[in-house]
Amino acid sequence: MNNIRLYFSILFVLLATTLSSCEVVGDIFKAGMWTAIIVIVLVVAIIIWLFRKITR
Repeated sequence: MNNIRLYFSILFVLLATTLSSCEVVGDIFKAGMWTAIIVIVLVVAIIIWLFRKITR
């Protein structure tokens, strides 16, 4: 259980330091509104799923 939290924390820090949120959001919205909505919903769903997996 602690290993999963450690790996998730390392992944989160890695993504937070390598990706600029403004660039990501800008690129998503350049691709189109519906694409952006689908990507945002998928990302939120994956985050919720991960947190539920971790807390069990």
